Amino acid sequence: MAQQIPMVDYLVLDGDPHLVAHECANCGALFFDRRNACAHCSGIKFVPRDLKTTGVVRSFSIIYQAAPGVPVPYVSSLVDIDGGGAIKANILNIDPDPATVALGMKVKMTTFVSGTDDEGTEAVAFAFEPAN
Repeated sequence: MAQQIPMVDYLVLDGDPHLVAHECANCGALFFDRRNACAHCSGIKFVPRDLKTTGVVRSFSIIYQAAPGVPVPYVSSLVDIDGGGAIKANILNIDPDPATVALGMKVKMTTFVSGTDDEGTEAVAFAFEPAN
């Protein structure tokens, strides 16, 4: 198998792929980016927290225009992760039609290769797909 690297720091590929957030040790707020202080309580200590790979669609939009080379249409969504956390992610493996996507729809995280460099290293991204 080719060497793989995650597209974002908070995607863990070892074992079962999952997301890791920075959790404020004071109030429990979750963040995916590096923080010097919590935006909710101003706490300054953070601990890593593994997030579940399932959730529900809180909102979505069907995207019909994108940068050159990005296939359209596609579904962009905000997913409330089971057990805490929310993230913006695309929904794959679904017809990008408002009749097939629904608020509250159960989804699960998936990964995919988004590009390969000249040495064969694969960049891996994440998205969600219907949980069925």
